[in-house]
Amino acid sequence: MTERLEQLHQTLNRARTEIAKVILGQEAAIDSALIVILTRQHALIEGVPGVAKTLLARTLGQVLGCEFARIQFTPDLMPADITGTSVFHFERNEFHLVRGPVFTSFLLADEINRAPAKTQSALLQAMQERAVTIDRDTHPLSPDFTVFATQNPIEYEGTYPLPEAQKDRFLLKMPMMAPEREDEVALAKRMLGVDAPETSLNRGDVHAVLKAGELSQAREALIDVSMRDELVAYIVDLVRKTRTHESVLVGAGPRATQGLVASSRAHAAIAGRDFVTPDDVKAMAIPVLDHRLILRPEFEIEGMTAAEAVEKILESVAVPV
Repeated sequence: MTERLEQLHQTLNRARTEIAKVILGQEAAIDSALIVILTRQHALIEGVPGVAKTLLARTLGQVLGCEFARIQFTPDLMPADITGTSVFHFERNEFHLVRGPVFTSFLLADEINRAPAKTQSALLQAMQERAVTIDRDTHPLSPDFTVFATQNPIEYEGTYPLPEAQKDRFLLKMPMMAPEREDEVALAKRMLGVDAPETSLNRGDVHAVLKAGELSQAREALIDVSMRDELVAYIVDLVRKTRTHESVLVGAGPRATQGLVASSRAHAAIAGRDFVTPDDVKAMAIPVLDHRLILRPEFEIEGMTAAEAVEKILESVAVPV
């Protein structure tokens, strides 16, 4: 293992330790969020209210030395409320830009499916190009710009489904479930004292493991994680199988292939390895492909989910030795 990859692994372990001071029982979600950040992508977080979706994004920002902003999506939210707008300054006789909350590093788009498509689309350019165009002028965003978009998986009244083009720009979908009993008991006990999660975060008990601007250097270490040609071909075969499987109406595109390659490398780095294994690919297949597939109506009626379809595809594609 190279020196910078070893340093990345140590940094990630320290980050996990700091995040665990606030977030209990969400180890899988924490690792998924770190993978998204390492690969410079975006995440769609799905979970019922109260499972610490917002708190996780805030904590990540503080631990990794990045700015954090939050947008509460509502039906009356306008695109300019996200990107910002130009306002005329009478004294100077000129327009000046009032920047919106998108000008940050980590952006929590809370309940993104509450806003209509026109407002949702305001994030498309920002997510893809890390820039926004306002009044024909293009303004760059932070190179660490990452969107954590949340949606409630059980409440669909008054919501607007995300368009496929936008869902495809999220590297993975992160389900956040209620914690196990032991973790929930520990959380309840914390609320009785001075170590309540949000209190600890606001008090400064959570320390940054990186300084501003160091995240880009940490990402460069992923180059040192090797992947055999057979595994690359395996990933391509998995994604292509989604386009022909009997249960899938619309399969994943080439962006899913790129995402599965990148996330598998990050998964290996988090595990402390400098090479990717088939298990890394399998671990990331459902998070990366789940939200990109549209099932045939007859299979949806039978109760099949996209995750189950991915599992069947994993079973049908030969694993390289």
